[in-house]
Amino acid sequence: MSAHAVPDPTSEEVAARAVNLTKTYGSGETAVTALGGVDVDFARGEFTAIMGPSGSGKSTLMHCLAGLDAASSGSVVIGDTDLTGLSDKQMTALRRDRIGFVFQSFNLVPTLTALENITLPLDIAGRKVNQEWLDSVLTRLGLTDRLGHRPSELSGGQQQRVACARALAGQPEIIFGDEPTGNLDSHSSGEVLSILRAAVDEFRQTVVIVTHDPRAAGYADRVVFLADGQIVDELREPTAETVLDRMKGLDDRARVRS
Repeated sequence: MSAHAVPDPTSEEVAARAVNLTKTYGSGETAVTALGGVDVDFARGEFTAIMGPSGSGKSTLMHCLAGLDAASSGSVVIGDTDLTGLSDKQMTALRRDRIGFVFQSFNLVPTLTALENITLPLDIAGRKVNQEWLDSVLTRLGLTDRLGHRPSELSGGQQQRVACARALAGQPEIIFGDEPTGNLDSHSSGEVLSILRAAVDEFRQTVVIVTHDPRAAGYADRVVFLADGQIVDELREPTAETVLDRMKGLDDRARVRS
């Protein structure tokens, strides 16, 4: 940065951070290291995609970042909160109040309407809905005429839009998506990815997704590549083509090692 450049405050703020993060499953000779000392920051107000070959540790990294899985060593920080020392109760409160989730399976309650599904986490937490915020989210997601429908009355793309609205409704600090377009056709995938992109551009949210799809990664500001539990590469302003090239390189490297 030049001496005269004005720093962008959003690039200076970290929404989530992993420091020397390791995750091992099992013990002794059967131990498997899923993450081997990962250091990575996720800037506030940025869309990051995590990619890597199958078994590279990308879902494990996301689950540790989101407090869904405990690290074996190292630390995970959300905002200014270190997850390492939190009790189960504190961790539950943090996930509920400060993190939004969008999964491959929509995880909607079949007996509830779309609106009831969207506000369910807030209702459970006893938090009041910010109606102005929710209205803007519902309008942007094109759900205003679907709020009384149950999941079985919605298409897959509409169900995932409901899941996105649920993730956004509580105005979380960060939204994690684990293969959020994995069960969708290309049209619905594009819709959901446009929504996540808009969450960053219009609502100043922070979005981190795990994906295997170069087209999905092309919607991000940055792509982080994992291989064998380590971050091995990073790409800014990605396109589907540049992501595919990097992924081919990782796959080739994996074949040479095996």
